[in-house]
Parts: sequence; structure tokens; C-alpha cells
Amino acid sequence: MKKSRFLEKRLKKNLVYEGKSVNFRVDDIQLPNSKRAVREFMDHPGAVAVLPVDQDGRLVFVSQYRYPVGKETLEVPAGKLNGKNDDLLLRVRAELREETGYTAAKIEHLLDFWPTPAFSNEILRIYLATGLKPGKKQPDEDEFLATRKLRPEEALRMVRKGRIKDSKTIIALFYYELFIKQRKNRF
Repeated sequence: MKKSRFLEKRLKKNLVYEGKSVNFRVDDIQLPNSKRAVREFMDHPGAVAVLPVDQDGRLVFVSQYRYPVGKETLEVPAGKLNGKNDDLLLRVRAELREETGYTAAKIEHLLDFWPTPAFSNEILRIYLATGLKPGKKQPDEDEFLATRKLRPEEALRMVRKGRIKDSKTIIALFYYELFIKQRKNRF
């Protein structure tokens, strides 16, 4: 790959906070014009999200309270990786089981994206889960959530009306509608 003409070179890595889930850094960098600057950002191990689709074509979501926004949200199941070398498929299966109780016969990678590249290095990987088999939820001790099934068109209506605002959920829904459902209709 061609080297970026806008490359910023790290001069000094400065960890200012090491947390249980994320770290915060304030790195000294050199800009392309050779001047110096500072970049503040959250250092994140990454996360996975999964869009579960049942045999009737309904999507499985989780509802939970999100402290930073002070509201209950409707989202696809997701979870932070335990580290940069975490097994992605294992984590997807674990989050699906923990948050919804479902296990999946098939897990398919859909896409990766950066939720907020201006202030975090988090990469979020979205998967599709099909061939669902119900089971018992096993949420973490600090997770309080409920599952909800919606038809894709109902979920998209909720996005349009501003009831679903979570970026990973919106991206998963749009990807499913634009690429996965069309693929199924072609064969």
C-alpha cells in the first residue's frame, strides 16, 4: 500500500489512564509539515457485534440502559474483545449466548468499521448469525437487558423515526438490507 502523504509520526506514546475496559492516551506526534502536535484518544481492544436472524426472518435485538447517553437503547448484541488477540468467532458466539441465550449454526463475517476514528482506535467487527437455537441468557453481572425480535422493515422504521440510534445497529441493519437480503433473492 502506498504511504500516506498525510502520515503523522508518533514521537512519544503517553498513557494517561489505564482502565478495565479502555485506556486513554495523549501522544506527541509530528505532522506532515514537520510541526509537532498532540493527539488525545481512547485506546480500545476492539469489539464484535452480531445480527441474529431467526428462521422466520426476524432480527434479535437487546434493550439495555446506556449510562453515557442516559437512555435505554435497542441494539444488536455486542461485546468488547478481551484483548487484541481474542478469538473473534469465539467472542461472537459468547456474546450471542450471553446476551440473548441463542446459539447459532452459522456465523458469517459481514464488515469491519471504525465507530469514531477521530478519537478512538476501536475497530468493530459485525457478524450475521443464522440457524438460531434458543437457550438461557448468561449476561455479565453488570448487564441488565431484554431481548426483542423485530422484522427488518420494522427495525428500519425505528431507525428512520430516531428510535434506534446506535451506530453498530444501524450499520448492521443497512448492510443486511442492502447486501444480504439481495444476495438471498439472487439465488
